[in-house]
Amino acid sequence: MPEVNGHAPGRPSWAELASPAPKASKDFYCSLFGWYVYTLTVPDYDDYDIFTLGGIQGPEVAGMQRLADDAQPPSWSLYFRTDDVQATVETVKEAGGQELVAPLRLADLGEMALCSDPEGADFALWSPGTLQGAGVVDEAGAMCWAELACRDVDKARRFYGTVFGWQTTERRYYVPYTNLKLGEWSFGGMVDIEDLRRNGYEADPHWIPYFWVEDCDATAARAAELGGRALLPPTDIEPGRYSVLADPAGARLAVITPAGTGAAPEA
Repeated sequence: MPEVNGHAPGRPSWAELASPAPKASKDFYCSLFGWYVYTLTVPDYDDYDIFTLGGIQGPEVAGMQRLADDAQPPSWSLYFRTDDVQATVETVKEAGGQELVAPLRLADLGEMALCSDPEGADFALWSPGTLQGAGVVDEAGAMCWAELACRDVDKARRFYGTVFGWQTTERRYYVPYTNLKLGEWSFGGMVDIEDLRRNGYEADPHWIPYFWVEDCDATAARAAELGGRALLPPTDIEPGRYSVLADPAGARLAVITPAGTGAAPEA
């Protein structure tokens, strides 16, 4: 897919890493994905790192900030586009979720808030200013999918349908799977966390980003060389070959080599 100039409301628009060791994380992800990174100084806010494809002039892929609380685990957060952060926060609370960080304007970049769903999975809201979100998606080195692992898929469907207006379709890969859609295009999915545990993957409810890679096995092996590990080893499913990884600090992410002609995962 070509570079994008914006994201529709309700779609994942940005992925952000909270790291206890930003320098080590920069080294890991730039080596793993071939990203470039530069640092923004945001008034009244900590420095913010932007990962790009193709050097400093390349499109934005993801962001990183230092972990604010050492008691919290390192993690990737997914940001979902909204036209009105405060109104969406109110809908989140009415639907049974929580506001974790109140709406906050980050200079001219945009406005954000951090929320959690009824099971405690964190997600963020983003209303863009000069930073629209990811400048490229659905190609090698960029985010191509968003996935929620949850205990009650039906409850999650209702919550996120209320908040973002998502539609769902049912699939079966190696476990039952719910695809998330806006219009005709699937952008993510939900999976029962108990099905993951039966396959050896232990975790609480959470969102993770998927990044498109040209060779899933090589990327998983390279992650291990760089100090990461595979939580789920490379596995073939209908949309492609994927693996769930942990970076050296423990933050979870997934990588996938799409099947067939290189199309992004879809319904």
